[in-house]
Amino acid sequence: MPRLQIVIASTRPGRVGPAVAAWAAAEARRHGGFEIETVDLAEAGLPFFDEPEHPSTGEYVHQHTKDWSATVSRGDAYVFVMPMYNGAFTAPLKNAIDFLYQEWQDKPVALLSYTAGPSGGVPAVEMLRPILTRVGFRAAGRSLSVPNVGELTDPADRSVFRAPAALAAELDGVLDELAELLAPLDVPVPAQV
Repeated sequence: MPRLQIVIASTRPGRVGPAVAAWAAAEARRHGGFEIETVDLAEAGLPFFDEPEHPSTGEYVHQHTKDWSATVSRGDAYVFVMPMYNGAFTAPLKNAIDFLYQEWQDKPVALLSYTAGPSGGVPAVEMLRPILTRVGFRAAGRSLSVPNVGELTDPADRSVFRAPAALAAELDGVLDELAELLAPLDVPVPAQV
């Protein structure tokens, strides 16, 4: 079964990314098409890109890069769970992408954005798409955007994300597309039950 890594792209204290990612992971398990692994950029603890060689060489000198490479290499597809900060994606997400190259090649990726405001992070998604293509990802055409995320989380317990039912159906569509993108890569994808 292909492994889907759900990557939490926010690293700041008080973030809701882990709650949104936990919901996405539970929905992806229910979907049944993937083995699920959650990857938290806050736990990865990458410094700003500091490798002396270009990532395309795969010649890493720092242990944090070797660890990041090993983590990412376990994945067959990815969902980046990303907030929008000041109209863009997060610096930790861009940095995490920039550390590697071969590990991303031809891997399907989908974007799940969220924001405190009404846009749901769509501007950040549109800004990130050309970067994903340039790096070698196979980006899903569908994405999922969550506006007004604060209304869907408990201010006293930011670990709880209360997604509307329609959001789960949208995520199913995104996951179906990721499964379709995996098919030409000969990664076995079981039929949905």
